[in-house]
Amino acid sequence: MTLTEKPAESPERRKFYDKIDNSSYTALWTVLSDIITPEPHSACVSHLWHFDEAKSYLLEAGGLITAKEAERRVLVLENPGLRGQSRITTSLYAGLQIVMPGEVAPAHRHSQSALRFVMEGSGAQTSVDGERTVMQFGDFVITPPGAWHDHGNESGAPMIWLDGLDIPIVSVFDASFAEEHHEDQQPITRQTEDSTWRFGANMLPVDYERTRLASPIFNYPYERSREALAHLEKQGEIDPCHGIKMRYINPVDGGWAMPTISPCLQLLPKGFKTQRYRSTDATVFVVTEGTGRSIIAGKTYEWGPKDVFVVPSWKTVTHEADGDAVLFSYSDRVCQEKLGLWREDRGNAIPL
Repeated sequence: MTLTEKPAESPERRKFYDKIDNSSYTALWTVLSDIITPEPHSACVSHLWHFDEAKSYLLEAGGLITAKEAERRVLVLENPGLRGQSRITTSLYAGLQIVMPGEVAPAHRHSQSALRFVMEGSGAQTSVDGERTVMQFGDFVITPPGAWHDHGNESGAPMIWLDGLDIPIVSVFDASFAEEHHEDQQPITRQTEDSTWRFGANMLPVDYERTRLASPIFNYPYERSREALAHLEKQGEIDPCHGIKMRYINPVDGGWAMPTISPCLQLLPKGFKTQRYRSTDATVFVVTEGTGRSIIAGKTYEWGPKDVFVVPSWKTVTHEADGDAVLFSYSDRVCQEKLGLWREDRGNAIPL
């Protein structure tokens, strides 16, 4: 017998299995090939959500329920292979949130880490632990675990962003806590963009003591990140599997910006086609600019601006860009790296 095989059944064995089942036992040899697999095996499947359709649903929801009544007016992006579980991958959550003009999404805090990636609109505010930031298209915003946070939209148009959280990871450990603030909007005790000036200039306060694992910067503006990609494109150092791909980092130690989620931004130059690639971290992609297609395990997904798609663990993927294209992405790579589990496979020799 091997790890991929199960022993043959017999009436005597079946009788034994039924007997021990009544006492909450299971014979390992009957399930071993299901729980220790030769390669990653998941119910997570590849899928693409078109933004135009999502926006129409969000606007309709905006007329049905207020942000305060809903706590967070969000449409969860449920992986078709994981319906009913509020998961876009086995370990991560994704949702599209809309805040209408004049609304406030009330202050609360929870054990889960959260990211926001702004997809439409300009001028809405997010406040985290007494500091407020104004969000623009393409900004990557962090809410660390346990941090008070609320959102407000004082602009004249709806604001839409993608929420990415580690809800399934926290659930695995049965470590979820949540609390509502006594006010819809928390008191603002720090200047706007204080954390950017304090930690985002390649400097740290001289006596800084780390209190959280997440980056102390909570808004990474798209304008600056996009400019970095453009300068690197001029240098011409293009990775065959990724184009030009950069990770968002924690300035304290140079590690990933979040303790359980790995966010990245990448540029695919005009006409560029990546080589086949696969890795163990199932990845969520948001098309920030451009049009093109991704071929995931042999299936082609055509994408345009603001579309969202997911690549499951250990499934081969190639990206093709019509013109210059920019993709934001996030995965659980940081967790896998800490546990010694992360693995990648690069090159054209990978079978589909």
